[in-house]
Amino acid sequence: MRPIRFTDFVIDLVKNQPTVSRVQTLAEAGDKQHPRGIVITTGTREARWQFVGQLPEGAKHDSFDDAPVTGTPAPASPEPRTDDAPEAWFAAALAQAENPEIAGIERWSTREGEREGNQGVTVHFQNGARIFARLM
Repeated sequence: MRPIRFTDFVIDLVKNQPTVSRVQTLAEAGDKQHPRGIVITTGTREARWQFVGQLPEGAKHDSFDDAPVTGTPAPASPEPRTDDAPEAWFAAALAQAENPEIAGIERWSTREGEREGNQGVTVHFQNGARIFARLM
């Protein structure tokens, strides 16, 4: 899934979460520096996410078909809560979707040896593509 389609997917997903009071693209929020991403407001906290995509190994941008490839979705997790840290909230929201295109969701802060303060999520897709969602 390319970043533009992922952005649309995430907006549709999170706007229906009961803990979300607002969701918009980074561009709508006035950020012209980062081409893809969203701003999610839960409770009184705002989280800005930048999305960067990586094609499957060997794929070329001009010939990559972004048609959905489905399989067993990443395992669901408990619903996101307003008091969750942004990274945990975002990962839980993605997992709750049980999207068959998503093969796995990896939180950066929980990786062994991860540097402090590096927060984000890598979304692994069934077709081998990845999205790196960085908490800004």
